[in-house]
Amino acid sequence: MINKLVEKIKKTGAPIVVGLDPMLNYIPQHVLDKAYAEYGETLEGAAEAVWQFNKEIVDKTYDLIPAVKPQIAMYEQFGIPGLMAFKKTVQTIVYLPHFMSWVVTASVFTLILAPTAEGLVNTFLINAGVLDSGIYFLGDSKWWRLAYYIINIWKETGWQTVIFMATLAGINTELYEAAAMDGAGRWGKMRYITFPALQNTILTVLILNLAKVMNLFESAFVMQNDAVLGTANVLETYIYYQTFNSGAIPNYGYTTAVGLFKSLVGCVLVLFCNHLSKKVRDGRGIV
Repeated sequence: MINKLVEKIKKTGAPIVVGLDPMLNYIPQHVLDKAYAEYGETLEGAAEAVWQFNKEIVDKTYDLIPAVKPQIAMYEQFGIPGLMAFKKTVQTIVYLPHFMSWVVTASVFTLILAPTAEGLVNTFLINAGVLDSGIYFLGDSKWWRLAYYIINIWKETGWQTVIFMATLAGINTELYEAAAMDGAGRWGKMRYITFPALQNTILTVLILNLAKVMNLFESAFVMQNDAVLGTANVLETYIYYQTFNSGAIPNYGYTTAVGLFKSLVGCVLVLFCNHLSKKVRDGRGIV
């Protein structure tokens, strides 16, 4: 954690951390007035003002400073609304990577995973005695796929949680109270209330991600290089190279056939999802 912070400080040239402390006297008056006009001069109004102020700070400084530091203990003074403001602040920080372009993401992780002294991961592993010399994670076929998965998880997990949180927020809390009265523990509540409520959302996210799998291009393309092309090549990049970068006259018939094959695979995956949906939803499919 410290090494990562030091690296960010070097990158931004700003040895500071912005604290997101919910002090009402720090918040501009027009932000307070707007929140109080909507919620009244209540804890809800104060929490909304804090949330809007935090959001603006994160939006304006995320590329200028190495880190932000919310203090959860200070949000508790506003009760449940204060904790909700803290929750929204953390969610904003978590799903912010989703809005970064893949070009920027690839550039950042090329530096972090570099085999030189600038590489944060290699520097940490060498200092810890795990490695004797740096590994070129994005230039080694053995490591490229793992690095690619980790980068995708870092970039998209926060955004995916928004979808699941929206579903969880819609579950009637009385169901959990009734289950507790019947003697259900945490696992019982998850098994009989939470998981069934999430079934439709899980299938929806699965379908959306299957569509992405068959149309991967930018994320793989920007992290490819000649050393890992055999491992990093996917259907979309293969079609691109065969059409525009093959060193010969483009064979449009062949690349069209590959594209058609990709469509057939996509159709098979949709049918698989439909079969899976019928299994878990008592015969109800998606098509």
